[in-house]
Amino acid sequence: MKLFGTDGIRGRANEFPITAEVALRVGKAVARVMRTSGTNRNRVLVGKDTRISGYMLETALTSGLVSMGMDVLLVGPLPTPAVAHLIKSMGATAGIMLTASHNPYEDNGLKIFGPDGYKLSDELEAIIERHILGDEPEATPLPAAQIGKAKRIDDARGRYIEFAKHTADNISLHGMKIVLDCGNGAAYSIAPLIFRELGAEVITTGIDPDGLNINDGCGALYPETAGDLVRLHNADLGVSFDGDADRVIFTDANGQVVTGDRVLALCAIGLKEQGRLKKDTLVATVMSNLGMIEAMKKQGIKVETTAVGDRNVIECIRKNGYSFGGENSGHLIFADHSTTGDGIMSALQIIRLMKERNATMAQLSSVMTEYPTQLVNLPTKAKPAIGSLKKLNALMDEATGDFGDQGRHLIRYSGTENKIRVLVEHRDAEQVERWVSRFTDAIKEEIG
Repeated sequence: MKLFGTDGIRGRANEFPITAEVALRVGKAVARVMRTSGTNRNRVLVGKDTRISGYMLETALTSGLVSMGMDVLLVGPLPTPAVAHLIKSMGATAGIMLTASHNPYEDNGLKIFGPDGYKLSDELEAIIERHILGDEPEATPLPAAQIGKAKRIDDARGRYIEFAKHTADNISLHGMKIVLDCGNGAAYSIAPLIFRELGAEVITTGIDPDGLNINDGCGALYPETAGDLVRLHNADLGVSFDGDADRVIFTDANGQVVTGDRVLALCAIGLKEQGRLKKDTLVATVMSNLGMIEAMKKQGIKVETTAVGDRNVIECIRKNGYSFGGENSGHLIFADHSTTGDGIMSALQIIRLMKERNATMAQLSSVMTEYPTQLVNLPTKAKPAIGSLKKLNALMDEATGDFGDQGRHLIRYSGTENKIRVLVEHRDAEQVERWVSRFTDAIKEEIG
């Protein structure tokens, strides 16, 4: 597809395709494709993170939707999972989240959800894209009496707060000291409220968004910020969210970052012991560490891997009737509670496990030994098919033969940024360094 990537439409704000003109067409396209015959469900819920460009996109998107007869429910800055939940809760036809997740403020995007709170299928996105690009006939303008309305929903935040607390059985966090880094993003207001209402002592950072500082040296991309505060305040845990709070990264009581794979592992073990890990299976992506897969085998847990992207994990969970999965990057999908990754809810689930086990994060996360690994992100102006890069492919074949069952490599383009990602894992750290260097040199030579 030309517009939709692995996580909706994304790009530099005020440049194609993240322009007011395209947002207007998105609104019209979503209305045409997803409008139902009944009148009660023709509502679209629109949320956003804290990027300054959200104002521009929200206004244009709303204009497109109402021009095609849809009523728009504006919930303002809220996490992506809150929007997904509220779509179902409020009986909306669709939901649209304006966010570029972990990207800097210069970027923005549009994530579209269906009435069930799940991201749209590739087939439905393709239909909407054709309408956006003008590959389908323009719709006949509606008479004035059929134009939709837009209104702000004042209690949206409260609805999600109660839902999130309920998923953790309103567990008491009295006696716990928790650092929250909200990344100056969508969780800046709602996350501290939830944890304080449950009784925790909360130290906050990244709660002063100005439209330009989202993900800027804070949040899930910079968990060491929370780690420093954990050590300074002698806290029990650090919790760092990305810009739209669908991802979360933890730091333990020593201020050490806990990898996403360790979190996936400890959650899978906990769910299995509670009888809530359906089919004793954890769904992860090809980016997960080989050490996690080994640890799961020892626990009698099967690991099913998918392509990168939380939507791929979710599709696998839904198709096969599993209950839990996620990504090393911090997406955690507790499918019994949520239709997408949810940083706040995931943090509550893990803290509940800590309380039930009377264990620290460091103790819970010591369930696996990771292979030495290195991930390098190289900027690239072009994205020629990786299979067409002869020198790189020859190196990949050589590495595969050299590694055997002692390691692996994965080279792919980012689905949301102009970057190529090089991942190398091996039991021998020197081999990791050697092969990352060789792959990087080949990529620079062939792509530039």
